[in-house]
Amino acid sequence: MKPPVNTLEVHPLREILYNELHARPFQVLPCPSQVTHIALLTTPEQRAQQFRHWQDLHAHMGHVIPHDEESCFESTFGDIRVRRELHMEFTSYTFINLGKSEDEEPFTTTGLAKLPDGWLDKLTGTTVAAFHMDLRPPEEEPDLATVRHYFEGERLIGSRAAEGKARVWSSFKLHGDGFGRFLVINNGLSDSQLGRLTQRLMELETYRLMSLLALPVARDMTPALNDMDQGLANITQSLTGNGEVDEPDVLKNLTDMAAQIEAFRAQSTFRFAATRAYHKLVLARLAVLREDELSPHLTIGEFMTRRLTPAVETCESVSERLDDLSKRVSRASDMMRMRVELAIQSQNQQLLTSMNDRSKVQLMMQHTVEGFSVVVIAYYLIALMRMAMDVAQEAGFDFNKPLLVGLSIPVTLGLVYVTVRSMRRRFLKLAAGKSDA
Repeated sequence: MKPPVNTLEVHPLREILYNELHARPFQVLPCPSQVTHIALLTTPEQRAQQFRHWQDLHAHMGHVIPHDEESCFESTFGDIRVRRELHMEFTSYTFINLGKSEDEEPFTTTGLAKLPDGWLDKLTGTTVAAFHMDLRPPEEEPDLATVRHYFEGERLIGSRAAEGKARVWSSFKLHGDGFGRFLVINNGLSDSQLGRLTQRLMELETYRLMSLLALPVARDMTPALNDMDQGLANITQSLTGNGEVDEPDVLKNLTDMAAQIEAFRAQSTFRFAATRAYHKLVLARLAVLREDELSPHLTIGEFMTRRLTPAVETCESVSERLDDLSKRVSRASDMMRMRVELAIQSQNQQLLTSMNDRSKVQLMMQHTVEGFSVVVIAYYLIALMRMAMDVAQEAGFDFNKPLLVGLSIPVTLGLVYVTVRSMRRRFLKLAAGKSDA
């Protein structure tokens, strides 16, 4: 018999890993109903303010106030259901009006209708996605002209989703109230299926907009990248020739380019990586829509492929261009440093040659000085001997002074020369011994 789990050592994240797959369950939506979805970019401080504001909503509605922030929290206040979801860089709110709607046009009543006055205005964060969804039964399906009227005359994007069991209309534009719009005609979906379809459309639109946040960044960088590309090409061309190059100026330009590229990468790396991730999510949501064409309109997938994919590829191109420029600047810097090192080695060789020539001249001068020094020392020694001879003659010694002086000259010169040469050889041996050590 296997031992029970509670007797084993359990990983501290085990329960979290199990619950992660159930963190954001699909909605179960009746038809008709109105849904409003809002996604806001938030800082940690704004997210904390949002949670306090979320608690205020529960207090105002007379519900139990949540004390722990969760990745997905849903509450129903009478005819309105509100879901708050935390994502990596944004927070989303879904407002669902569950009340019986009167016979009125779509988008006249929205998911925000039952919210307390002023609560939405105090919601902190930067709004990226905000759109209304109106879910209608098949008997309320309008004709094409009426649908266009609901979208204020904008060009429509439409398709049969869920293998034809629902019709989805949108313009993917902002309307007079500052919100986007989706009209969903339910032609046979259950409440849970309708909830899944609605959830996928909300994620599709939110991730589409989040993926496009990098496009303005890419466009702003492109002119500077063009200038750097041309400047780098000019520098590389100058290095290939044999003409004079101002090495310090070139190195300064390369350093400035490298610094600017790293600044761009620091600014855009996360944004471009997020764009790739969001784009993959958009494609995944499009795949599960299971669309059929609603002639003569573009399907959502066709529209996304035509407009979103080029924008994402532009961001990818700029990201790859930054990496390529960084590598090229690095290679050009290496070539420039090698050129400078070769120039320094050439200068050092010339300096050593010049020092060798000066050493030879100094050695010749030294030999000349040695010769003069022998004469000078001998002169002073002979002068001392003459003084000694004068003293001896005055003391009564009789000798031929001129003869002795004449004989002492060659002898003194010889002795001085031998002594100087001996001292020079001793110094050379000492120097040789130190160099060998």
